[in-house]
Amino acid sequence: MNLKTARETFPAIYAGIKSQSPPHHFEFKDPFWVLITTIMSHRTKDEVTDVAARNLYNRYADATGLSQAKYEDVYGLISRVGFATVKARRVIDAAAIIRDRYGGKVPDTVEELTVIPGVGRKTANVVLADALGKPAIAVDTHVHRISNRIGWSNSKNPDETEQDLRKIVPVEYWLGFNPILVEFGKKICRPIGPKCSECLVSSYCRYFRESQEKQNVKPADKTIKRAKK
Repeated sequence: MNLKTARETFPAIYAGIKSQSPPHHFEFKDPFWVLITTIMSHRTKDEVTDVAARNLYNRYADATGLSQAKYEDVYGLISRVGFATVKARRVIDAAAIIRDRYGGKVPDTVEELTVIPGVGRKTANVVLADALGKPAIAVDTHVHRISNRIGWSNSKNPDETEQDLRKIVPVEYWLGFNPILVEFGKKICRPIGPKCSECLVSSYCRYFRESQEKQNVKPADKTIKRAKK
């Protein structure tokens, strides 16, 4: 899909995706706890991440409280998240940076956020869009997968996918873009076994088109190709 076509068809594709996306659950609205939750979310199911973040919130309440926590205590509260041994130290360190460098207030730029250990562009953009209301496109595994399947991007790198999307998606769509695609990715455009037959945007989708082409190849054609080798 070239850039011109991608821009022209985006509103229709996004409307179809949005219509099939359940409401997204946000465990927190507070920017600090959105930050901490997102740091812990990598390679972890949302429901597990949410429980871990709620455990920390109930115990420590804010950046000052978490920054003073003992590693063993934090690890015990988040032990079910992926890479908990690493993330326990990261959330404590992040809390200390927010407390000491920013006076307890989460910064509102990607540049400042990504200085914090464990915070990449995806996490920074989640905080900006979902907690601070600043237009940003967060590219997690769902957004990356869906964007490349549809043809909005052709990249193996989420940061490159973000840059491709910024050229296609009008700014007025940036807020809410990630949560809507996340839910669409869970329900319809799943990593394994995507429900293409139920998808309302399959007619626009490169992945679906290529899958159909593969299915239409006849066994005789394969035999001919093998014979020529």
